[in-house]
Amino acid sequence: MKYCSHCAQPVALKVPAGDSLPRFVCDGCGRIHYQNPKIVAGCIACWGERILLCRRAIQPRHGLWTVPAGFMENGETVAQAAARETIEEACAEVEELRLHGLFNIPHISQVYIMFHAHLAAPRFSAGAESLEVRLVTEEEVPWDALAFPVVRRSLRLFFSDRARGRYETHMLDILPSPMPPS
Repeated sequence: MKYCSHCAQPVALKVPAGDSLPRFVCDGCGRIHYQNPKIVAGCIACWGERILLCRRAIQPRHGLWTVPAGFMENGETVAQAAARETIEEACAEVEELRLHGLFNIPHISQVYIMFHAHLAAPRFSAGAESLEVRLVTEEEVPWDALAFPVVRRSLRLFFSDRARGRYETHMLDILPSPMPPS
């Protein structure tokens, strides 16, 4: 950040009085610009024993598979965001949303809140951000072609819970994968 979004004067990175972390502070008007993690809401949408997957038509990770998910918008609840993303990416409506997990991803400043839900009907198609959408069984999940580690982890937990016949609410941290040796 170089300029204040309030008055357009230059900002400086410093620890404001009464704070403990460096923030961008406007040299002109004194406004403190807080930068906080982004919330991503997603949904594991089920129809019987199958789940809905979308193949991404956008970057990052174009062409890889994911569950419907995206950034939460102002003025909506997390569950509304997950349902909206399912409509936008898969043209599908979900019902009976239940919290599946909260996944902290501190190295990219994101928090994923994942739900599992039922498709209202087996109607779906690729939205603007998807190349294709499919209902798949656990065995058909393209594990090596999933777009994000958080999706892989979330699906593994979901299928494990389903096999036990008891769904839990999960909370964990997703850390960066170590680089392979060169």
